[in-house]
Amino acid sequence: MRRGGAAPENMVLREGERWRPPIFVPLDNRRARLMAVLRRFFDLQAGSLWLHLAPVLSQASGTIADIGCGAQPYRGLLREGTRYIGLDTEQSLEHFGYAVPDVRAIGSDGRWPLEEGEADTILATETLEHVPEPSDFLEEAFRTLRPGGRLIITTPFAARWHYIPHDYWRFTPSSLRLLLERAGFEDVVVYGRGNETTVACYKLLAVLLPHVLPQGENGTPHLRPAGLLLMPLIVPLTVIANRSLRQPAGDDCLGFTTFATRPR
Repeated sequence: MRRGGAAPENMVLREGERWRPPIFVPLDNRRARLMAVLRRFFDLQAGSLWLHLAPVLSQASGTIADIGCGAQPYRGLLREGTRYIGLDTEQSLEHFGYAVPDVRAIGSDGRWPLEEGEADTILATETLEHVPEPSDFLEEAFRTLRPGGRLIITTPFAARWHYIPHDYWRFTPSSLRLLLERAGFEDVVVYGRGNETTVACYKLLAVLLPHVLPQGENGTPHLRPAGLLLMPLIVPLTVIANRSLRQPAGDDCLGFTTFATRPR
C-alpha cells in the first residue's frame, strides 16, 4: 500500500479497458471503405498493418486461411479467384465483439477446422497475443499449411493492454523466431512496424484521442465537440507518425510482421 494514498490496483481483477477504440467493420460498402481509410491515418496500428500487408496479400493466390479474422478487414486485398477461409474462436462475439457470417469456429480444443495442408497462405493479424498457448497455435498452422506454404503473422509490441483479460503476450523478434523454428518453420523474417518516433506519437495520441472520442455507457465512442480543440495537436502528430512508418524500424516499434515457410 502506498503511504498517503489509495492502495494500488490489483490489475489481475480488471475485466475491461477504460477506453477501447471502435471495432473494425466489414468493408462491404463505400462508406465503410472510406471510414477505413480515415481510420488507417489516425489509428497507427491499423495503418502500419495495412502498409505491410497490402503489397503481400494483393499477390497471394490459392487458399488463404485468415485465423482470428474478426471483421475480415484484409479480405478485400485479395485478388479475384483467391479462396478465402475465415476462422475465429467460438467466443469471438463474447470476447472481442465480432460476429461475421460464414466464419468457421475454432473450438475449445484449439483444433482448426481445416484439413492438413489445405492452406497455401495462413494469415493471423494481431491474434497470437490473444492465444493462451502460442505453441499449440503454431502447431496447427504448420499442420494446415501446405509444404512450401507461407505463414504471415502480425503481433503488437508497443501497444496497450487490450481486450482485457484476453491479452496474454508481447513478442520480440527473438521469441517469434524461437517459437516458429520450434514449430518446424523455416526462413523466418521479422519486420518492425515503426520506430521510436512512431511510438512517441502513438502514446501521445493515446492520451488525446479519448478526449475527442469519449465512450458512452454502451462503450461506443462519440465525438465530443470540445475535444475538437485538440485537433491542432492530433493532426500534426499523426502526420509525423505516418511519415516515420516509412523510415527504418527501431528497437522500439508498434509491432512486428513475421513471415515463415513450411518446409517442402
